[in-house]
Amino acid sequence: MATTPEQGPLTGVRVVELAGIGPGPFAAMLLADLGADVVRVDRPGGTGLAIDTAYDITNRNKRSVIVDLKSPDGPARVLDLAARADILIEGNRPGVAERLGVGPEACHARNPALVYGRMTGWGQDGPLADRAGHDIAYIALTGTLGMIGSPDEPPAVPANLVGDYAGGSLYLIVGVLAALHHARATGTGQVVDAAIVDGTSHLAAMIHGMLAAGGWQDRRGANLLDGGCPYYGTYETADGKYMAVGALEPQFYAEFLRLLDIEEHAAARKDFSRWGELREAVAARFKSRTRDEWTAVFEGTDACVAPVLSLREAPHHPHLAARGTFTDHGGITQPAPAPRFSATPTAVRTGPAQPGADTADVARDWGVPDLMKHQEDTKDLA
Repeated sequence: MATTPEQGPLTGVRVVELAGIGPGPFAAMLLADLGADVVRVDRPGGTGLAIDTAYDITNRNKRSVIVDLKSPDGPARVLDLAARADILIEGNRPGVAERLGVGPEACHARNPALVYGRMTGWGQDGPLADRAGHDIAYIALTGTLGMIGSPDEPPAVPANLVGDYAGGSLYLIVGVLAALHHARATGTGQVVDAAIVDGTSHLAAMIHGMLAAGGWQDRRGANLLDGGCPYYGTYETADGKYMAVGALEPQFYAEFLRLLDIEEHAAARKDFSRWGELREAVAARFKSRTRDEWTAVFEGTDACVAPVLSLREAPHHPHLAARGTFTDHGGITQPAPAPRFSATPTAVRTGPAQPGADTADVARDWGVPDLMKHQEDTKDLA
């Protein structure tokens, strides 16, 4: 199927998502944002996620059917969908999909070209593979969590962005799209094992190189990019808000000092013994004015300084507003699809898919009429 404007470069790609929480739904949302026809297979009663489904943005641009995989014909209905899909995504513990009858072997028997994406924290094998876990535990073992935060405080928790989404979802997306390219070239599908511990470790590749070369100390707040450097970090302002500083290069550093009016500290840039006094001078200057006042001072300069905005403030920043980085759909302000494409633009086409709301349409469009019968049977059992 040819890609058409306002649908995205993955138009015509069919994706089955076995409902879960965290990185799997986010990965499927990204595929849907890029134009794929993502059918989310919800379970009766939902996933237990404590959020109104009308606000679960990770289910936007998708369609939903309800299948009870524990019913006699549940697995067959998922296999019907897998037979017509290009990609399947699941995020159960190792062996669960197999026990439910929808594992890779069963799916590939119906569709040898299927890309079967598996999203877990620990991976499909290893001593911890069968253990429960969440983002924070996965990034803890990789060394990534331990390098974030101030040296005299516990490691800072980066929400679930570094593990679930960066080390998990994005690596799953890279994997399934690479495997899809291979499947279309050869007709052979495969299993993609995306483990958050693998992806999060991979994110720190440059840091491991610096560590090996002696250019990175294996402790928090002592390095160029972890807040240890006084001209790469955050500073409190007079109104209790913050400014972010990233004046690494000499010319940006010089501009930074000039605008702060502390040019007498120019020589401290490479003199580690003077970093303490430099930090104190920078901190004192930032505390003398409000965040908005400092924003005005650095406006239009190359000092690499920006205000630290809140989630509600961010959509209103002039640059993000001009680019349309955020969009409003269905009364919800949310990030617009990314990245951007010159020939196949993407868009938020629909709001969060409501469980089971699209069963009739999917049954028709994918040619799986038994989905409707299963839904009716599931209702009868409810």
